[in-house]
Amino acid sequence: MSRIAKYPVALPKGVEATISAGQIVVKGPLGTLTQSLDGNVRVSQEDGQLTFAVANDSRQANAMSGTVRALVSNMVTGVSTGFERRLTLVGVGFRAQVQGNALKLQLGFSHDILHDIPDGIKIECPTQTEIVVKGADKQVVGQVAAEIRAYREPEPYKGKGVRYADERVILKETKKK
Repeated sequence: MSRIAKYPVALPKGVEATISAGQIVVKGPLGTLTQSLDGNVRVSQEDGQLTFAVANDSRQANAMSGTVRALVSNMVTGVSTGFERRLTLVGVGFRAQVQGNALKLQLGFSHDILHDIPDGIKIECPTQTEIVVKGADKQVVGQVAAEIRAYREPEPYKGKGVRYADERVILKETKKK
């Protein structure tokens, strides 16, 4: 069995998990998340913990047991504390602000970019050059942050663009005569 799947997932106070045929639903203070379960993995709930076991001895079942455990662990963390991704705008005149249900970005183009905020995601701009993407679903938070970054990725000569707060851009040296 996968080494990851051997560790149970503890359910914190205020988080409930419901296992039904083929899916698991996790409810908490920050929302509700649903994940379909693989037939090769058995999930059981006992004493406030979720345990994972392989249904058969196939290699696929072994791999999926660790995957399902990681997904469920992220769901429990998401509905209890949530996930966040920080982005930084680097460049003269680069700005961001939230307008209603959209994020308005000024990234040096001739036009402003309006990025619609999906349901379940909250975007804040503490300063004009910082963006904080928050939500309960880790995959959606990461996807929204990647879509915002894709509008203007950091370029390698001056480092201008949208980058993750913890991202380190290695600058290239310009050509010499």
